[in-house]
Amino acid sequence: MEEEGMEEEGGSGGCEAMMDDQNHNNWGAGDYGRHLLGPAAAPLGDRLLHGPAAGPTAGTELPAVPEANGVLRGCEPGKGGAGAIAAAININASTSKFLMNVITIEDYKSTYWPKLDSAIDQLLTQSPGDYIPISYEQIYSCVYKCVCQQHSEQMYSDLIKKITNHLERVSKELQASPPDLYIERFNVALGQYMGALQSIVPLFIYMNKFYIETKLNRDLKDDLIKLFTEHVAEKHIYNLMPLLLEAQSTPFQITPSTMANIVKGLYTLRPEWVQMAPALFSKFIPNILPPAVESELQEYAAQDQKLQRELMQNGFDRGDQSRKRAGEELTYNGSSACASSRGYR
Repeated sequence: MEEEGMEEEGGSGGCEAMMDDQNHNNWGAGDYGRHLLGPAAAPLGDRLLHGPAAGPTAGTELPAVPEANGVLRGCEPGKGGAGAIAAAININASTSKFLMNVITIEDYKSTYWPKLDSAIDQLLTQSPGDYIPISYEQIYSCVYKCVCQQHSEQMYSDLIKKITNHLERVSKELQASPPDLYIERFNVALGQYMGALQSIVPLFIYMNKFYIETKLNRDLKDDLIKLFTEHVAEKHIYNLMPLLLEAQSTPFQITPSTMANIVKGLYTLRPEWVQMAPALFSKFIPNILPPAVESELQEYAAQDQKLQRELMQNGFDRGDQSRKRAGEELTYNGSSACASSRGYR
């Protein structure tokens, strides 16, 4: 019984040193280290039980570990077997990491993609300023490992399918919106999606660099913007544009920021949509209209006068009239103050 206890004690000592690789996979030296180092790596219990045949005596130097690419050399005398085992493990670290980190397609579907799927859901549905309880480091690590294990094609396919299904739901919700809420809801959908891309694209940057750019000759952000164009914007542009033109003719029917966001977003999605309403796009996108020419100055002046008349009809005074009324009020207040100072009421 004492002998067995000593063997167990020796097996749990320095010879069974645990290592932690960069992917946090704990693994022990075990028989692997003893196989490389021979008698020097024998457990302490074996040496005590079987004598010199099982390992060197207390006064004998340990045999040197052969050099590996001129980097690792033998252990120092009297240091025991633990240092030699650690050296041997370092020699074969890259091979061991590869063997211990294999991710099968079943692992990807059952463990890795569900984590990515959940994170994407939260990012696509978050509102501005919301706190998202996900670990960006963990998601990036999942993407990194899947790319290294040759699952890039499957992961890209799953990502596109996931976002496509989300955008189809968004499109159906917009179709059911009443006209008075249509513009505002389109603006929310556009802003929410573009905001989500600011997080999704960086998380999948490793897949983008080593699969999409190199094998597909495309860019992930461009692909995801194209999805919104095809599944949302193209289906609603002919309903949206007349409402935007109507809102433009009625000041403050929608907020200027909402109008600017939608117009700039549409231009980003598809620049040729400018031809549907050049005057509208020119108010928010520079250099849309052709440069002014001297022969059309009268026409430009007529357009400005028309705009001023429309503003006056909707309760907006011209600037000079506002200044005149402000001056009259200032004169009246000044006269009243002067009269009060002289005792007149």
